[in-house]
Amino acid sequence: MNDQAFHQIHPHAQIGKEVSIGPFTTIADNVVIGDGTWIGPHVTIMSGARIGRYCQIFPGAVISTITQDLKFQGGDSLVEIGDHTIVREFVTINRGTFAGSATIIGKHVLLMAYVHVAHDCIIGDYCILANAVQLAGHVELGNYAKIGGIAALRQFVKVGEHAMVGGGSLVRKDIPPFVKAAREPVKYCGLNVVGLQRQGFTFQQIETIKWIYSFIFQEDIPLAEALQQIEEQVPACVEKDTVLSFIRHAGLGIIK
Repeated sequence: MNDQAFHQIHPHAQIGKEVSIGPFTTIADNVVIGDGTWIGPHVTIMSGARIGRYCQIFPGAVISTITQDLKFQGGDSLVEIGDHTIVREFVTINRGTFAGSATIIGKHVLLMAYVHVAHDCIIGDYCILANAVQLAGHVELGNYAKIGGIAALRQFVKVGEHAMVGGGSLVRKDIPPFVKAAREPVKYCGLNVVGLQRQGFTFQQIETIKWIYSFIFQEDIPLAEALQQIEEQVPACVEKDTVLSFIRHAGLGIIK
């Protein structure tokens, strides 16, 4: 750890081994920071932060401030950040609204500069949020989701695993797994084929996903009928189960 003459580190904060902390950084009580994490200068980490091992937190980031939700009445809530996650300049992350709740950010996540993660969000592993993405409260992102710069996601939106959202999008509906979504209003723009290939999906898996979404987005039939045809015609596989489960639990409905 660096010379603490320029720090404000609460004596009860739990700092792991080989943690580097830059000058003029503030770390409050009830904070846990894992081994090997690097924290740059002028970072503020408030009470309730749980930061994993080998993370990188860049200057100006503010982590675990109390929620901006007006329902907040005090109480211990958390921000949990997984191992190897990168938090770039001026990112802001709010903790959960109610006692015992948490805003959760997974492992190997990249939050680029000026991203805001509001209360009670859940971000899966290996997600990337480009510059100035804004997440309202209770947003959920599946593993490997990618969100383009300056996109804004309204409260309670869910984005499925391996989905990609175009920059500048205003997302009001849930975005199913494996797809690309963009334009205004946000629409289905095909599969995230390049992303799937990079993650080792086979040609057959990708073709099966295309077939599944052809019922939903290309056939002129009601969604309930499309889901029934998928059940009947597509052989059992993980991708089929993933898509059907997501859509059936899409509280805001899915994009068109």
